[in-house]
Amino acid sequence: MKNHPILTVLIILGVTVLFLGTVMTVVLNFLGPSSGLSFSNKIGVIHIEGTITDSEPFLSQLVEFKNDRRIKAIILRIDSPGGGVGASQEIYREVLKTRETKKVIVSLGGMAASGGYYIASAGDKIVANPGTITGSIGVIMEFFQIQELSKKIGVNLEVLKSGEFKDIGSPYRELTERDKELIIGLISDIQEQFINAVASGRDISVEKVREIADGRIISGSMAKDLGLVDQLGNFQDAIELTKKIVGIEGDVNLVYPKKTRKGLWDLIFQNVTKAMSRAVTDSLEPAIEYRWRGF
Repeated sequence: MKNHPILTVLIILGVTVLFLGTVMTVVLNFLGPSSGLSFSNKIGVIHIEGTITDSEPFLSQLVEFKNDRRIKAIILRIDSPGGGVGASQEIYREVLKTRETKKVIVSLGGMAASGGYYIASAGDKIVANPGTITGSIGVIMEFFQIQELSKKIGVNLEVLKSGEFKDIGSPYRELTERDKELIIGLISDIQEQFINAVASGRDISVEKVREIADGRIISGSMAKDLGLVDQLGNFQDAIELTKKIVGIEGDVNLVYPKKTRKGLWDLIFQNVTKAMSRAVTDSLEPAIEYRWRGF
């Protein structure tokens, strides 16, 4: 080695780099999602915006933050008129599961109506602006009919079906009285699910929820008087409440879900496709929703 000082230096540097790399790997693994240690106070923030049609992104975000021990609590920021029944129920259930190990505080933006409030009711605490549009506890199902237009343009549709109700809700025929009875029964059942979910999540009586479960919209201040909201305030107030509940003092580090990078063309094409698909779906396909259709 005395005859090869450069080789000796390189060996020493290599061993040092290998040692430091091993140490860093161990430290990063130790401080990863399964670790209870952290160099800062972290609160996860998940935004639920617009019409709720797909629950999967929110479910994966909730699970990720729930399993990350560096994140002490989660804030759901909701600004939505609601949406699909199934999607709203899936997110609601995951919020309840998350609450078993981590506090979930909900901040209502300009609107958290119908399915938006359904999800909010699963949180530990709800903070709303006095003028937040919320409530709309109810179910809606709309049918678009084009049979008269089809006649005018000379288009006929012949349907062969296995049962009387197989084409119920078709835009090519009017609903019969028996159709309406079945659909009203379906809506009533799903409405009861909504009422029971809010009563359970907010720990208030089913009777109290049922009194206002007629689809009406209410303000944040009205919701507080009714026990549907815990505190009036903005997003920053929700942060302060969360810090107080989990015992964080001083500054807090807000953690947001990672965004997937997409090119400009991909974004334009995706948005146009979604808009066209939504237009067709909303027009022709009947959907049962926890959604306020005011806009």
